[in-house]
Amino acid sequence: MEHTHTVEGHEHQEHEGSTKTIWKTFWILLCVTVVEVALAFLHLETGFPSRLVLNAIFVGLTVVKAFFIVAEFMHLRHEIKNLILTILIPLMLFVWFIIAFLADGDSWKNMRKDLAPGAPRQELPAVHTEEGHH
Repeated sequence: MEHTHTVEGHEHQEHEGSTKTIWKTFWILLCVTVVEVALAFLHLETGFPSRLVLNAIFVGLTVVKAFFIVAEFMHLRHEIKNLILTILIPLMLFVWFIIAFLADGDSWKNMRKDLAPGAPRQELPAVHTEEGHH
């Protein structure tokens, strides 16, 4: 009996492994999405968790989903570390860039609102000091 490797047999095993990985990724993404929808309905019905906490949770879960999508469907899970860092570091800098400009724009908006023409001017209370007591 001779054991031979055929291309067809190898492709069949590779196809099964790939299909299992895709289904695993599908179920993980589905579970994360169900958690997001459940949290949204919980917030609508009870007001818990607070909107700020809920948004932070949504951003975190979205990053988890993005990781699984990029890792599996863009095939970065099996790439070398340097290629992953080449993509990840600019992405993190871009996210920081967006957050910084949103914060700066919000402060500029608030400053313009305070300095708008016709806005009542708020006088600071005068500070009284006692002189002659040394």
